[in-house]
Amino acid sequence: VQLQASGGGLVQAGDSLRLSCAASKRTASNNAVGWFRQTPGKEREFVAGISWRGGSTQYAEVLKGRFTISRDIAKNTVYLQMNSLKPEDTAVYYCAVNRFSYVNPQGWAYWGQGTQVTVSS
Repeated sequence: VQLQASGGGLVQAGDSLRLSCAASKRTASNNAVGWFRQTPGKEREFVAGISWRGGSTQYAEVLKGRFTISRDIAKNTVYLQMNSLKPEDTAVYYCAVNRFSYVNPQGWAYWGQGTQVTVSS
């Protein structure tokens, strides 16, 4: 199982970023994929998830309207479009693969290495 997250960086408040999570072909071909984030001293928190067909998405309530998750099945890649970024969005963002084809909160099994997002005020 291999996941490669990319797209993080340093941006200013109000800017946008798009994160990518590339999965090996055998990974996530039939699984839901999601994004999490973590800041030092805090637990990793769920950001968004998408079913393997892309027809069902879930978001952390506080992020709805600013973040959008999508996937390109042909490219085995999941994206997280982040708009109107705020300093509190600063975190390491991780992508993860669920054991199931739908977003099961207890099913996150495989994790990528994370990509740093820093939002300056």
